[in-house]
Amino acid sequence: MSHFAIIAPPFYSHVRALQALAQQLMARGHRITFMQQTEAGALLSDARIAFYPLGARSHPPGSLARTLRLTAHPAGPGLLRLIDDLANTTDMLCRELPAALQQAGVDGVIADQMEAAGGLVAEALGLPFVSVACALPVNREPDLPLPVMPFLYARGARGRRRCLVSTRIYDWLMRRHGSVLARHARAFGLGERRALHECLSPLAQISQTLAALDFPRRQPPPQFHAVGPLRAIFTPSAPQAENQKRPLVFASLGTLQGHRYSLFRAIAHASRRLDAQLVIAHCGGLNAAQAASLAAPGAVEVTDFADQPALLRQAQAVISHGGLNTVMDAVESATPILAIPLAFDQPGVAARVVYRGIGRRASRFAGSGTLAAHLDALLTDDGYRQRLLLMQAQLRQAGGVRRAADIVEQALGERRPVLAAS
Repeated sequence: MSHFAIIAPPFYSHVRALQALAQQLMARGHRITFMQQTEAGALLSDARIAFYPLGARSHPPGSLARTLRLTAHPAGPGLLRLIDDLANTTDMLCRELPAALQQAGVDGVIADQMEAAGGLVAEALGLPFVSVACALPVNREPDLPLPVMPFLYARGARGRRRCLVSTRIYDWLMRRHGSVLARHARAFGLGERRALHECLSPLAQISQTLAALDFPRRQPPPQFHAVGPLRAIFTPSAPQAENQKRPLVFASLGTLQGHRYSLFRAIAHASRRLDAQLVIAHCGGLNAAQAASLAAPGAVEVTDFADQPALLRQAQAVISHGGLNTVMDAVESATPILAIPLAFDQPGVAARVVYRGIGRRASRFAGSGTLAAHLDALLTDDGYRQRLLLMQAQLRQAGGVRRAADIVEQALGERRPVLAAS
């Protein structure tokens, strides 16, 4: 069988989604090796998956912790420092991946869309590669707001102008990263490349975002496949609701934003206004004193990690940062969503939640009264759940990780485009 390398940014949600794909491929007899800076190996939870450490000089111990700190606070000057940090990682991968892929004897590459080095180096070496969108797809169209933009889809001259202006601003902010891509693309003899969407696979592009959740795409590539969630294995047990007669609300801000104590406190106050039972999963972001101050017997339960899909099957609403994995879990369980976007593609995910009518969006600065009003609407208006049930049907037909593995095997094995069904 074949040996595939996986290149992904060193973030928990990306690694875990691609780990699920790796496990599916290993079950079919393939070998899988993740390649990234040394500390990223700790993000893998399956010892059967090989890890090839890179960046010993440029990314010594402590580098990943610095990146994650910047990712958790991506505001003001911190955003520019984070962009520089990501550019440095892409630069390191472009320098070290060619030798690593050749030494490992890799037959093909699975490249996360958010780490352009994977596709860039694979193309330079003549290796077949598949692109995977663990976050919102970076594929661009003139009428589509970029994933990081908070506004809704709107056709017409005004909407297109807004997309154009915001895209120019984004590309300007990302110019450091773009210059790294351009320099290495020229050195590899690949011509001009300056953005993530210019480094995608011509063979197959796999997305966790369902078409029913995304804004309308009029020009998706013929090799674009929306397969739904690449489901990772999750073992912790879910806290149980103590009183099922009261509505159950689940709140999580993901693995990078779980430190936001003030926001959790506002969520807890909003839940108590409605006499709802709340379960908070802070993913290790709160200290023991903060967690204890939020907890209230019979009203608010606080835990670090929870079996999110299982909890959502019990819940009548979920309050989330708008992370794509949580939103897709909510679609799978038909649980209405209150999205409070904080960073990265979360504003874009929240905009899609509102556009598709499966939830509401609130500011991270909203008070408990505003949050309670949004939450009350989700709990009392059955329209949100009905629209989720329609979307849920598409999710069940999308194929998930098994379909993704089929596409990878065909694209990398046959070295020709795998076209989506029309």
